[in-house]
Amino acid sequence: MGCKEDVLQIFPKDIRFILGQVSVDFGQVQEIRLRVQGPLLMICQNQEFYVTSEGTLSTQARDAYEVSARELKETLEYMGRYSLYAFEEEMKQGFLTIPGGHRVGLAGRTICDEKGIRSMKYISSINVRLAHQIRGCADPVLPWMYERGEICHTLILSPPRCGKTTLLRDLVRQISDGGREHPGMNVGVVDERSEIAACYQGVPQNDLGIRTDVLDCCPKARGIWMLIRTMSPQVIAVDEIGSREEMEALEYVMNCGCRIIATIHGSSIEDVQKKPALARLVAERWFGRYLILKPQKKVGGRIGIYDGQGVKLCETGGG
Repeated sequence: MGCKEDVLQIFPKDIRFILGQVSVDFGQVQEIRLRVQGPLLMICQNQEFYVTSEGTLSTQARDAYEVSARELKETLEYMGRYSLYAFEEEMKQGFLTIPGGHRVGLAGRTICDEKGIRSMKYISSINVRLAHQIRGCADPVLPWMYERGEICHTLILSPPRCGKTTLLRDLVRQISDGGREHPGMNVGVVDERSEIAACYQGVPQNDLGIRTDVLDCCPKARGIWMLIRTMSPQVIAVDEIGSREEMEALEYVMNCGCRIIATIHGSSIEDVQKKPALARLVAERWFGRYLILKPQKKVGGRIGIYDGQGVKLCETGGG
């Protein structure tokens, strides 16, 4: 089943028909947003469009199809195959993963107890983030990540929607599978929000390579400790680090001889130095490589590659 078919099957009849008429390549669609009594929205190549009842795209809010509460409820039922209780653990984190690895973000009323968020109800917003695996997007970067035959601890920086998770995913796949220049390595992925592997019912929907082990929906710091103790990874990959607890786990991994590849929001090394939990690791040059993604339409098009001292080694791609 293709990307478009995977996504359309979760919507009720009217919205499914409307989206089916939209004449865009779903490989370029990033998000589809539904809000109760709000406009049907589509994000394509970082541009927001209103979807009309005829299945055309408009830049005018008055043209948009209005989503009803009933349609939002039916969408949830389709996603859960009428068994939403099966997704209870994922819903605690505010999202579901559907076939194809697409992640559906939810907003509504949270039900909490002394242990934290227990569930969600009265869902008022749904954001379908389409999974796009771009094989080979890490090709220009991968050779620069090795120094004296070993993978460098690497931090990937970018603003939102610039492709850092897509790049991380392809790096994991290639490092895991190996190639002519370097043998494959055991890679552990802590996928707290199911965005890297995009597991559906425990099965990764994205190809992360033959030597990759995934901890799905697991808090990053806890997952890092678990992988080190149980799976003997040579490389650990995590997305969107930031907390002090996560930094402590990363430092422990680095001292164990395991390599780290992580992502974080930011536009420069200076941005990272301003984050209290990361500043010391940067100052002490724990990371041997920084990959800085520039805003662009093409994933992997412009990436600045820097060494641990912040010296620019090269920039891949065009403008």
